[in-house]
Amino acid sequence: MTKSRLPKGVRPVLDQLDTDEDRATLSVDGFDLPVTSLDKVLWPGQGRRPGATKRDLLRYLTRVSSVMLPHLADRPLFVTRFPDGVTGKSFFQKHWEPAPPFARTVDIHSAQNERDGAYFICENLATLLYLGQMAGLELHAWFSRTNPAPDAVGRSRRFTGSEAALERSILNYPDFIVFDLDPYLYSGKEGKGDEPELNRRAFTRTRTLALRIREVLEGLGLRTFLKTSGRTGLHLYLPIVRDLDFDAARGVAETIALHVQRERPKEVTVEWAVRRRTGKIFFDYNQNTRGKSLAVPYSPRRHPAATVSMPITWDELEHVYPTDFTLHTAPDRVEQEGDAWAGILEARQNLVELVGAAGSAP
Repeated sequence: MTKSRLPKGVRPVLDQLDTDEDRATLSVDGFDLPVTSLDKVLWPGQGRRPGATKRDLLRYLTRVSSVMLPHLADRPLFVTRFPDGVTGKSFFQKHWEPAPPFARTVDIHSAQNERDGAYFICENLATLLYLGQMAGLELHAWFSRTNPAPDAVGRSRRFTGSEAALERSILNYPDFIVFDLDPYLYSGKEGKGDEPELNRRAFTRTRTLALRIREVLEGLGLRTFLKTSGRTGLHLYLPIVRDLDFDAARGVAETIALHVQRERPKEVTVEWAVRRRTGKIFFDYNQNTRGKSLAVPYSPRRHPAATVSMPITWDELEHVYPTDFTLHTAPDRVEQEGDAWAGILEARQNLVELVGAAGSAP
């Protein structure tokens, strides 16, 4: 893509990152953002695939921000931070107090902590780069939004004070039903107790299962969107009108999962016990729970080759592999082809009308 076709505001930030210094103060969205340890290696690389530094991460986030930010709009966000890179220790961070001046936050009640906590709403490049500076490599956003418009006007926007208030609010009504396909087919190179590593046999079987799920849902008149997880599996998203709360959405996902498991009992499992998943693909319908999340579209992942979770078309599925999409390759694809998930919310489907799913009362 030529410089003139880069989204407004991107080129100045990229120019500021093109420094020989290991630190800089970026001017972003009218704010000064100090960034440090720019040459620190966060991904070591794998084989011929290069690793990536913090500078690479910040450049990546800048270049994909125009397609990534719409998928984060109005959604509470938490991150997995890797201060020493993906080979080091990691931890989740949900709450940011105090938040930087450019970052929007929303207070949400936590039953576990018995208090309200401030979540980021990532709606600008400055916030996105701040998370990168903090080594927030994996970004997770809720499947529900704080904004009821346009399909849930009238639902409560009170998220604080009690679990009951949160359950009555719009944050208890997701935009998607998600299908998380996670293969437990081992390459044979894993260490004792390790999760399965990415391997082509496992991904091929996961691809076949995804196509079958699509076929089942198309038979119900439903359209799904697809992305690589950035690790070993695939994520399918079914955009819905917000008439269903999370319990109802999870019930729909469970029905589909159990149907597919009955069809393919030797290939698919819904078992929680890891030892009982071995040799099968784990169909995780329990992700459809308020506060849970998958990696957001375009989020970097912890794979050594600096892979990202990439939205793709169904036509592409037969020809792609998760390591095709990395911090180094994904921006060119986005700049040339745009966002495969553009308009996903406009494609929302009314499950109450289409399949008779029971919606919760307002």
